[in-house]
Amino acid sequence: MTRVVVQNVLPAEQVEVTRIVTETVIQTLSGEDPLADEGRESQPKELVVCQKNEPTSLYPYGEDTSPAATAVRHAVFESNVTNLSFGFQARGLEKLPSLTDGDAVVRPVVVAPGERVYAVDGRVVPWGEGVTVRDASGAEVAFDGNSVTLGQLAVDFQMKPRVWSDGTPVTADDSVFAFELLRAGAADAALAETAVRTASYEATGELGTRWLSVPGYTDDPTFFLNFFGPFPRHAWGALPVDALLQAEEVNRFPIGDGPFVVDEWVDGDAIRLKRNTHYYRADEGLPHLDVVTFRFMSGPNQLLSSLLSGECDVITQESVEIDEVPFLIEAEASGLLVPYFESGTVYEHIDFGINSYGPYADSRPDWFEDVRVRQAVVMCTDRQRMVADVMYGRSQIIHSYVPGTHPLYPAGQLTEWPYDVARANTLLDQVGFVDTDGDGVREYSAAGVAANNTEPARWNGTPFEVRLGTAADNEVRQQIAEIFRANLADCGIAVEIVSYPADVWFGDGPASPLFGRTFDLGQFPWLVGVSPAWEPACQLFQSGSIIGPEEEGFGGWDASNVSGWTNEAFDAACAQALESLPGTPAYVESHRAAQLLFAEQVPIIPLFLRLKVAVARPQVLNFGIDATQPSELYNLYEIDVQQLPDMVR
Repeated sequence: MTRVVVQNVLPAEQVEVTRIVTETVIQTLSGEDPLADEGRESQPKELVVCQKNEPTSLYPYGEDTSPAATAVRHAVFESNVTNLSFGFQARGLEKLPSLTDGDAVVRPVVVAPGERVYAVDGRVVPWGEGVTVRDASGAEVAFDGNSVTLGQLAVDFQMKPRVWSDGTPVTADDSVFAFELLRAGAADAALAETAVRTASYEATGELGTRWLSVPGYTDDPTFFLNFFGPFPRHAWGALPVDALLQAEEVNRFPIGDGPFVVDEWVDGDAIRLKRNTHYYRADEGLPHLDVVTFRFMSGPNQLLSSLLSGECDVITQESVEIDEVPFLIEAEASGLLVPYFESGTVYEHIDFGINSYGPYADSRPDWFEDVRVRQAVVMCTDRQRMVADVMYGRSQIIHSYVPGTHPLYPAGQLTEWPYDVARANTLLDQVGFVDTDGDGVREYSAAGVAANNTEPARWNGTPFEVRLGTAADNEVRQQIAEIFRANLADCGIAVEIVSYPADVWFGDGPASPLFGRTFDLGQFPWLVGVSPAWEPACQLFQSGSIIGPEEEGFGGWDASNVSGWTNEAFDAACAQALESLPGTPAYVESHRAAQLLFAEQVPIIPLFLRLKVAVARPQVLNFGIDATQPSELYNLYEIDVQQLPDMVR
């Protein structure tokens, strides 16, 4: 019996993997057919995950919040909630509480002087002198010595009947224990902030808990996430809080309720986990794997060669570089590897310097004050080419400050500016910015923009020459800048690329050109929202967020609106959205209304989303990557490996 095997040709020593080379080998097998040998005992199913970094701790409240630690924690601790596709899904909980279902309610409570309240400035303070709150009716009330009626969120959670890896049932008291530890001190700032805004968190039964907000705190966009993942009180309860940060049984070999349990940890090499025989979904045949090994390797070249040789099954996203994508595409075409591409939650954009700060504002024409000019520049920009050249065609352009896949994106309503050079040039002609001397560059004219601003005629005849600021040490942004410069030349706009060291470009205002608002055009990234809610971050562009000194009426040097754009209707829609609770009509309608105004006014050019990339061998099943789920190993309980005949490592 013979079979044809295509194998990778890899020399013994480490080399730079840049292309796929295969050779065909004819193997002559013994008369025994391994596929027919049903009596042979199957080998344990093992998945080897390779990544650059090694966790320092698996304790969820410890200081290690790295992707490497998150990946291993998915094996050890059950996920209470997943965060897939800009949404949330209950996993270790029976359901997510909602206002519609009644397991989340806003109720009135009477607060006496001295009791904790959530003030309008975001502080949690005693109700007393100098404090202003928003009462149950929504009106602002200053302290007058009396009690006040405020709104309070009450949210009920119900766990599934989970089991610790030592066989002890998980209880609601274990979740309360986790909250007590958090209150006592944890490294995660977001969790600590949630604890501060919590009035109480108590067990309501064997598996149920109730979270109560500090009175006045009713606009929590993630109230349905205010469940505290359980910790084993029976195993950790006797340890002092400080000891938890060092104890080996907490940080390296924790009792968990996830599908696997740590079996061995070899520093600098690997963490080996075995199936948790007490996993609460074991009767469903989960997990599919018997062993999961996390192996740590120093560089991308070693990672890829190990994947090709079969030493690794998966390379996680933080270990894949964007410039490796062409190789991965080639490997996929050859059937050797399966790369997983997903548009992420970071988008590149170019901001218009609409209203610059200080003397810089008086040193040039207000090129971008007229919205038609901004619209024209957007249509001059070939964003699809940027995706093709910079993201290898695997990402998507973006038209708002959230992508089209976001549930709050107003699909079919929002203006999605096309790449249309002819239309862009027509708009610029209408404004009155025309090339009067035939040198290919338009000139400024105040006449056409007089209805939109008060720009003096002294700038008439000034060539439309602007500077695009960007970070010098980022190859992706340098590529974007070059494409943008060529694009705008087609519309009669000359662009000079000015590259700054990252610490200068992204430095604090007023010294930073970007955050000091002293630029014509500025290129940099933003998140499409704040994890984990991914609520559209309209506040970044509100008038109250314009960067500048507070004493001059601006939002401060740590604010976010670098363009200086102002729009009262947008401000109002954004404010309404941020004050509304998820699941309410006002929340959805206001967020969508803000985006419609934003897309029409284009204070920035949204470009495209950055890529998330992970890689696996073809034998790995049920593996994938998601835009908003932080780790691709969130479903490790259902990931499987197809075992081939005589499959060995």
